[in-house]
Amino acid sequence: MAGALDLQDFLLRARVLKLYRQALRISRRAPVDSKCELRQIIRQEMDNNRTCRDKQRIRFLISDGLERLKRLDETLDMQGR
Repeated sequence: MAGALDLQDFLLRARVLKLYRQALRISRRAPVDSKCELRQIIRQEMDNNRTCRDKQRIRFLISDGLERLKRLDETLDMQGR
């Protein structure tokens, strides 16, 4: 990141990092045989969108990520994890 972030960029970045941390925490509950793959997928999703600068798209990606994370969490709950 070159240069200083304005407040809106800073807040968006904080939301992205929070989502990433939540995803990694939830991935700990995944079955052992799929945990590594799940973490790779999470990392790949973040890397794929690393260069995105469109604030509206970033907000959409955060929203989509939260929905996907919620579904994963519910699935793991149903499995008793």
